[in-house]
Amino acid sequence: DLSSFQKFVRLCAGRVGQLLNISSLGNEAGVSHTTAREWLSLLEASYIVFLLPPHHKNYNKRITKAPKLYFYDVGLAAYLLGIETVKQMQRDPLRGSLFENLVVIEFLKRQYEEVSRSNLSFFRDSNQNEVDLILPSGNDLWAVEIKSGQTIASDFFKGLNYFKGVNKEEHLKNFVVYGGDQIQKRSFAQVVPWDELDTIFSAKK
Repeated sequence: DLSSFQKFVRLCAGRVGQLLNISSLGNEAGVSHTTAREWLSLLEASYIVFLLPPHHKNYNKRITKAPKLYFYDVGLAAYLLGIETVKQMQRDPLRGSLFENLVVIEFLKRQYEEVSRSNLSFFRDSNQNEVDLILPSGNDLWAVEIKSGQTIASDFFKGLNYFKGVNKEEHLKNFVVYGGDQIQKRSFAQVVPWDELDTIFSAKK
């Protein structure tokens, strides 16, 4: 049923950056859990969507096991959501999620340039403490928080602070990627505009 499949794809677009709940997706699309799972696999195989796995280490915490859903093409996700102009994007409730998707894709591209597969993940525990991206870099572990806001705020660092408290074994490098235009070096993290990501990646070299 083409119309049901199209609805399913639009529903996926509405859940970018969210934990995958395949049963809920199937229910909203009006199809079975099995069909929803098959359709999602088709979208993955077609490089329409990808699933970001949760960080594998539990740090003695109850860690989320569900992956997060993203689109390879953020423009396609926006189109499916009916977003056609910058003004619409600025007002859309999913602006933050789409911004997060955009930044995650940039990290994914860099991963595939350097290695044949991605080792990106995210951290989230049962109390909703979260870091948007976790990735190994040499002997370091990078923790990246993604915020669409244009003004740096204290809550940008909340997830990073929490993760530092539970991760006492690995050497962390913390970054905040945000919607503003200033690079800042804080005592705890480097703050980088979304269009200056080369600043982060050059640290690997």
